[in-house]
Amino acid sequence: MKTIVIASRKGGAGKTTIATLLAAEATRAGAGTVAVVDLDPMRGLTLWWEARASETPALISPEGGPAAAVVAARTAGADLVLMDTPPSAAPVVGDAVARADLVLIPVQPSPHDLRAVGATVDIARTAKRSVVFIVNRTKPRARLTGEAAIALSQHGTVSPAMLADRTVYAAAAIDGRTAPEVEPTGAAAAEVAALWTYIADRLEDRA
Repeated sequence: MKTIVIASRKGGAGKTTIATLLAAEATRAGAGTVAVVDLDPMRGLTLWWEARASETPALISPEGGPAAAVVAARTAGADLVLMDTPPSAAPVVGDAVARADLVLIPVQPSPHDLRAVGATVDIARTAKRSVVFIVNRTKPRARLTGEAAIALSQHGTVSPAMLADRTVYAAAAIDGRTAPEVEPTGAAAAEVAALWTYIADRLEDRA
């Protein structure tokens, strides 16, 4: 079983959205049984799952913390588990990161987001875990997007697959779906497919 932890000290970076997108896309792409764990007290991932008609991905209880969740996911036969974490440097984030095969850090191309990555990177470095930055909510032809990618590359690997600022990402979540499920031939679907392909390759590299 592979474990992905999505972490960012800054709220609003897109952790929950990316968790839902990757969980649904991994399922669609045939990655096996996929499970999600919502460690954020705001319960955004849980509320998305409760609104969802599809039975996949599976939702694993966060009770007992990350360690118990990993055991529960493995017992349930999960091949991949994605953990959404609270926007903080709380102990639960460090605990989750310590159990990750890969840590994803969503970052919007803004000075505030770039300044906030340090705390999360430090947590991952302490746990000796690999980090991939995902540049999220990019704007068309915005110079700051490229500048953000360059700045982030000094701290770790930056995914070449980025997610644009599209209303369909939020709109799809209303009834527990994802953008590719709402618009399977749209630009968002292509973005998400490219992102999952990249993340899956990174997981294979760590096999």
